[in-house]
Amino acid sequence: MSFALRTEGLCKTWGGVYANDHVTLALPTGARHALIGPNGAGKTTFVNLLTGFYAPSAGRVLLGDVDVTGLAMHERVKRGLARTFQINTLFAGLTVLESVVLAICERTGVASQWLRPVARRTAEIAEASALLERLQLAPAANTLTGNLPYGKQRLVEIALALAMRPAVLLLDEPASGIPAGESTEVFEIIAALPSDVTVLFIEHDMELVFRFAQRIAVLVDGKLLTEGTPSEIAADQRVRDVYLGEAAPEAAS
Repeated sequence: MSFALRTEGLCKTWGGVYANDHVTLALPTGARHALIGPNGAGKTTFVNLLTGFYAPSAGRVLLGDVDVTGLAMHERVKRGLARTFQINTLFAGLTVLESVVLAICERTGVASQWLRPVARRTAEIAEASALLERLQLAPAANTLTGNLPYGKQRLVEIALALAMRPAVLLLDEPASGIPAGESTEVFEIIAALPSDVTVLFIEHDMELVFRFAQRIAVLVDGKLLTEGTPSEIAADQRVRDVYLGEAAPEAAS
């Protein structure tokens, strides 16, 4: 089995307190993997270690077979690791199409020529338009991102990440702040991403987690408590005790 992303004994300490405590996790290529746990469990810290936002106190991060532990954030992006944030970071004054074209230009190294009229960027426009079509954003292509409903803004953020052509996409609470109907739409689009894109997502809505994740990892107090299929996690009494409670959602069949 080939792995798109792996950690080996990954640790992060703050003043002697472990935010992540020797976390070892492997994501097969094409996985749809959820990371869950109580508030303060270390989930966002873990993603920050994966992306290089934090340097680990110990352990390694491997992207494919390459050790990227010492690489800066932008170098990891170039190697195929992209993320979204719990709070979106869009350019409200750009249209959806302009935003995605700019991200593509950044990937291809021509972003410094942004003053060139967008209409002349025919190749980038074609790629951006195809991406917006895939994410069901084409009708909003010429809308300012700041004028979009919040659920659509989250999809634009995913579009910007995908414009970097990542091998691994990290999503920090993609459904945060989105009404229930729109959050399902967001996850249906995530589930339909190409099979060569590996997805790790943090999410507190357990109905969405159990519906869309193929495997689930559970962090508690910075440690990996367990990892398995939705059915295994739903049946694990330890997970029920520390997080899910007795009203755990049924795993999708």
